[in-house]
Amino acid sequence: MKKLLTRLGRYYNVFLIGLLFLATIFMLFLLVPGESRFRYEFQKNAPWRHETLIAPFNFAIYKADDLVKAERDSVKKQFVPYYLKDSLVSIQQCKNLELELQGLSGELAGLNAENTGAIVRILQQIYQAGVIAQSPETHPILKDRKKMFVVQDKIIQEVLIDSLYSLKTAFQALSDTARSLLKDDYNLLNQNTNLANYIQANLNYGEEYNQQELDKALMAVSETQGMVQAGERIIFKGDIITPDKFSILNSLKRSYETKQGQNIDRYLLISGKLIIVIACMLMLILYLAYFRTEIFNEKRHLTFILMMIVLMTFTYRFILQHDFINIYVVPFAILPILLRIFFDSRTAIFSLLVTSLLIGYFAPNNYEFIFLNLIAGFIAVFSLDKLHRRSHLVFTALWVFITYSVLFIALQMIQEGNIEAIQWNDLEWFAGNAMLILLAYPLIYIFEKLFGFVSDVTLIELSNTNQPLLRKLAEEAPGTFQHSLQIASLAEAVIHRIGGNPFLAYAGALYHDIGKTNQPVYFIENQSAGMSPHNNMGYKDSARVIIDHVTYGERLARRHKLPEVLIDFITTHHGTMQAKYFYTLYKNEHPEEAADPKDFTYPGPRPQSKETAVVMIIDGIEAATRALKEKNRDTIREVIEKMVQAKIDDGQLDNASLTLREITIIKQTLLEKLMNIYHVRIEYPKEK
Repeated sequence: MKKLLTRLGRYYNVFLIGLLFLATIFMLFLLVPGESRFRYEFQKNAPWRHETLIAPFNFAIYKADDLVKAERDSVKKQFVPYYLKDSLVSIQQCKNLELELQGLSGELAGLNAENTGAIVRILQQIYQAGVIAQSPETHPILKDRKKMFVVQDKIIQEVLIDSLYSLKTAFQALSDTARSLLKDDYNLLNQNTNLANYIQANLNYGEEYNQQELDKALMAVSETQGMVQAGERIIFKGDIITPDKFSILNSLKRSYETKQGQNIDRYLLISGKLIIVIACMLMLILYLAYFRTEIFNEKRHLTFILMMIVLMTFTYRFILQHDFINIYVVPFAILPILLRIFFDSRTAIFSLLVTSLLIGYFAPNNYEFIFLNLIAGFIAVFSLDKLHRRSHLVFTALWVFITYSVLFIALQMIQEGNIEAIQWNDLEWFAGNAMLILLAYPLIYIFEKLFGFVSDVTLIELSNTNQPLLRKLAEEAPGTFQHSLQIASLAEAVIHRIGGNPFLAYAGALYHDIGKTNQPVYFIENQSAGMSPHNNMGYKDSARVIIDHVTYGERLARRHKLPEVLIDFITTHHGTMQAKYFYTLYKNEHPEEAADPKDFTYPGPRPQSKETAVVMIIDGIEAATRALKEKNRDTIREVIEKMVQAKIDDGQLDNASLTLREITIIKQTLLEKLMNIYHVRIEYPKEK
């Protein structure tokens, strides 16, 4: 029954992993575009390495994007604005002014019918010429322009801007006319009426109308500059792809890929795209299954890697669909950086390769995209060998920017063959890319909380002796605290030599004995000389108290929400060994009784990593060498050899993936470090 449950559990795990990969393949299949692809790859100023190319159909030669953009910018710059003329303003204001003046004619002798008509006619002429709200010199739309279009009753008329009135100049013209006609009566007119009230802008800028006209003008800009007829030779094999040939080839590629649905089997496109996605994911599956089984079997880790690949693919697909920003501003290097921080360099590089191939399939300039991002990703991984200072990520971002810039300029030199033709402005996108890489810092914290990861930054924070648990250990079990500090220092030195995570080994060693805070006096390092509570206890009870520091330590760690990787040090630092001291005493005292080893055995499990195995080895050796009466190279070496071999014989290191070479290095390092710790000090002479 137990075997059946084990087998079912294994199958269930395989089923979940398979389901996870199938879901990833499905999402990537939806994200990767399924248009037909042009079969030839080519670069400007490089040889045409394919067979002689003949035009398969008639197609237009498209202008370069920069040329089209320049022509459209020119259209925008030369665009003549349209103003909508409101004829009702002139009629209404002239009528109001005429009525006002007629009402004042009895009070002002000079305001006769002839003068009234002259003033009203001047106002009509002003409105006929056109009045705008502000002076053309200060109007941003009319600045530096000489003419504009006036639209009145669906009739468009070109007007010189100098002939227009502003509110100020229109009032001045009307006021000057009234003064010249009325002479002395002008002041009386001003006292009875305000001529400015009859001046109102009758020309208004029509935002919607102008936008429509501008759109028409922009649409009139042709994107093509000629045609290539079917059967016409485009380029010979071996010919250099000149800028003109490059334009023709790009036009053929564009025309070919836009003929989607014409004489194309959609099922073949779908099948091809599915095979490409499966092939990329199969590479990742095989790598993880064969070389990173611990990641492959851990669903949280696997989910994170696949999620990052899907998110990165989605980001690029979204940007390319909406075309609102250059794709090189996307910090592609964040993917390998995060995987390097949470896993290892090889996994980061392999995931980088798979993602580059997936996105490179639909990214423009496929070779350039894959080339730039692969090398920039490699540099990011190699430059970020550690992350325990904020400056490390800043320097990594700087190296990524330099890599992108140098490689981009090199490719531009090959493609353009002219230093003046290099698109220096594109370096701004790489600078933005480098700045966005700094987002990795908050992302590290977020993903740690979501997926239970532990970065070097977190390990360093947890290694601070002012952390609550370590402070508790230092105050309640000072001897154990000093022992833990010694173990941490030795473990860090050993891991530096054999490879691994020294920050993890150091932090794990600090916390491995926190369970001793429950009953610290029962452990010899916390006892006063000659005073041990074990003297009044049975051997089984003593063994139980000693063994309980593991289970209590685990509960204490979980209560304080320590990461699982640190809890592993607590549960594995004694593995499944026995409390040998009390077990031997019990057997000696009860020779006639068959002692049950389970009463004296630690619950385990055995160490599963190099770091936990190293802490187990050092934990016993440090305590044993401290108890030696005579400490010299021979006695310390003998203890090290004996205790390491005992753990090997007992199978405690079977799951820790330590090689014989690494075990030898561990023993040599411990001997060297312990000799430095226990070296004989000189005796100072006494003053006579």
